[in-house]
Amino acid sequence: MAKPKVLILKTAGINCDRETAFAFESAGADIDLVHINELVSGGRALSAYQILAISGGFTYGDDIAAGKVLANELKCKLFGELKKFTGDGKLIIGICNGFQVLVKAGLLPGNDEFRQEATLVNNDCGVFQDKWIHLKCQVSGVKCQDKCVWTKGLPEVIYLPIAHGEGKFIPKSEEVLQRLKDNGQIVFQYCDARGQLGDYPVNPNGSVDSIAGICDASGRVFGLMPHPERHLISLQHPRWTREGCKRHGDGFPIFLNAVNYFK
Repeated sequence: MAKPKVLILKTAGINCDRETAFAFESAGADIDLVHINELVSGGRALSAYQILAISGGFTYGDDIAAGKVLANELKCKLFGELKKFTGDGKLIIGICNGFQVLVKAGLLPGNDEFRQEATLVNNDCGVFQDKWIHLKCQVSGVKCQDKCVWTKGLPEVIYLPIAHGEGKFIPKSEEVLQRLKDNGQIVFQYCDARGQLGDYPVNPNGSVDSIAGICDASGRVFGLMPHPERHLISLQHPRWTREGCKRHGDGFPIFLNAVNYFK
């Protein structure tokens, strides 16, 4: 079977595109790095791809707010294409700044009008957080793999790095938060090594309910603040010499699941 094709979006300020490309290539996909202007002009067609990835960085210098300018571009210039893309059962991932973009474009938590129902704002601690954190993959008894295509088979707790200054996830209302819980859309929560939730530094940015990643109701559109592309191999783990060398890091299955989804 042909390899699934991944469009890795490029624009001013994105700086994790090469790492994201390597992650998908390692998982068995074909990748193209495509500037948003090529999609807007019609030089490239989003419909030619099975997966859309928006990687980390500081798009347009995070002017206005983190990810907001690119979010507006997607919503105003590519609304129809994105509606068709998601309606055709294809996959989207947003990592760090990409997560901020998906939330502010209204693709997450997700509704028919791409109406924004959450945001990500400055960390409560007031400083940029660049460190490794644990993530809980089971929320209120609901395993993340029960809903999200991207996280099938993950263990209850994984370990990934973060690097962000505006990572505090805030839903628009209690109703939105409850809907995320009821639908099993909360994919990751910040936790300690035992899977216990807590305040800072366990929750590095003050996110409501320690939310670190969510998916849409279909489980195919996924966004998270941590960087799975930075833990593809065990040698990237800061404790690999003490814990032993595994073939893959905790982030690799996320990309492999996306590729296998189309196989």
